[in-house]
Amino acid sequence: MLWETWPLLLPLFLVNLALIVIALIDLTKRKDMPGSKKWLWGAAIVVLQYLGPIVYLVLGRKEE
Repeated sequence: MLWETWPLLLPLFLVNLALIVIALIDLTKRKDMPGSKKWLWGAAIVVLQYLGPIVYLVLGRKEE
């Protein structure tokens, strides 16, 4: 059964991985955000899978 759904799951996994990597790279380059907020955003990005990176990229980047 897993092998039948693999072609559908692989693109979802790759999109999720790309979102996480992009969000974490952007987060590490931020100089205007205190360290404690970076840790919270980093945890949200990694733990909340699809939702965490999207919320960070939409809302977290606007925080200044």
